[in-house]
Amino acid sequence: MLHFYYICTLDLGLFMKKSSFITAIMAAMMMIAPSKMSGQEDNGFKKFSVEEAFENNGFQWFRDAQLLCAGNKEKSNAMTIGWGGIGTFWQRPALTVYVAEQRYTKMFMDDSEFFTVMSFDVKDSKVLNYMGTKSGRDGDKAQALGLHTAYTANGTPYFTEATMVIECKIMYAAPLDPQHFKSDVPKKVYGNPASVHSMYIGEVVNAWKK
Repeated sequence: MLHFYYICTLDLGLFMKKSSFITAIMAAMMMIAPSKMSGQEDNGFKKFSVEEAFENNGFQWFRDAQLLCAGNKEKSNAMTIGWGGIGTFWQRPALTVYVAEQRYTKMFMDDSEFFTVMSFDVKDSKVLNYMGTKSGRDGDKAQALGLHTAYTANGTPYFTEATMVIECKIMYAAPLDPQHFKSDVPKKVYGNPASVHSMYIGEVVNAWKK
């Protein structure tokens, strides 16, 4: 009887050890799973450093047109931009983007902590054309184009069809002040003061490309 008790106790101990081991593995997998699901690698992107591996001409990149997106998992909007700055600000790698007051995306920029700037292949120029000529007030532009929205670990929206995604955390935001225009260049651009853009300076916190 004692022998039987010893065997049962030993088997139970082994079972508990195995159970604890399995539980630990499952817990570890649960911790890893969310980060993997939100990882851009799952959508064909690889992370890179903009300071070391940004291959585009900074003076031309925005002129080629990029896509700006802001919002959250409940609602977001994107728009095509052709103005912007790239470089270093406050000892941080930074992008500066500009959004006019009347643009639907502005409310998302004002309510968000982060934004993304995306590049697309030339063959996808219809995306940039559509995003630059249609308003999100009239419908879901991403859905109309068949784009798939994904989110960074910070919850910032981007499209999986992009070729490059740069995620920025907003450091500064303010409307341009016509009182401080120092040349005729901005004066000619803003014949109507109501159309003046707001400036958003974002620290680059993540970047991915295919």
